[in-house]
Amino acid sequence: MKRILTLVLLLAVSASIAQSKKAYGDGEWFRFRIHYGLITAGYATLEVDEETLNGKSVYHVKGEGRTTGVTKLFFNVEDYYESYIDTDKDIPYRFIRKIDEGGHTKDIQIDFDHETNQALVFNKKHNNKETLSFPKDAQDMVSAFYYLRNRLDVSNMKEGDVTEMNMFFDKENYKFRLKFLYRETLKTKFGKVPCMVFRPYVQAGRVFKEKESLTVWVSDDDNRIPVRIKASLAVGNLKADLVEFKGLKHSFKLQVD
Repeated sequence: MKRILTLVLLLAVSASIAQSKKAYGDGEWFRFRIHYGLITAGYATLEVDEETLNGKSVYHVKGEGRTTGVTKLFFNVEDYYESYIDTDKDIPYRFIRKIDEGGHTKDIQIDFDHETNQALVFNKKHNNKETLSFPKDAQDMVSAFYYLRNRLDVSNMKEGDVTEMNMFFDKENYKFRLKFLYRETLKTKFGKVPCMVFRPYVQAGRVFKEKESLTVWVSDDDNRIPVRIKASLAVGNLKADLVEFKGLKHSFKLQVD
């Protein structure tokens, strides 16, 4: 199950639909079940803690994804992501990616300087540092999720509308594109959840490919959280379903029949 948390985070970015008020806060926590049909492949979590980094107030977001059960025996995955996000500006100051995917490992820390638009990329595995440029207001994979929850206004969006934003991932810049599909009420373990449905795309390259068919259902309430994520793959449909949550800033909206 390659890039199990990478998939969840990418799709979470597409699910992050925002408004003028804060959509999240200190103590928020999500847990997703990744599965092929009835077979559980793994779990992923995201949590938020309010902290201080270099004298600045930040949200420290931690993400973890790992395979479980039979899947772990055949392909062990342990992914960890972190992002330190300015609580007012919604921009990242530090991004950490530490993964082990079937023996393929990475351990990278990126420090963002938004005054110079320069990122210091520290590859801890190879003990190598380099400084690279990034576009103004670029986000990392994790911070993009939370940025869009607070900043992107979909009140006037129509079916087929596309939104773009800049992302900096590992050592490269990417153009992220998000297409609004339709609205739908989704049956979940929590009840019937009114959702907005989106299709995310990213720049084709070594990490992501536009031909991958990804779909996201996001709660149509003030939280704007991903409820279901689906990737249509050659071997079938891989899904990530929200199974637990706590610390939401707003009430979780359910449809009452």
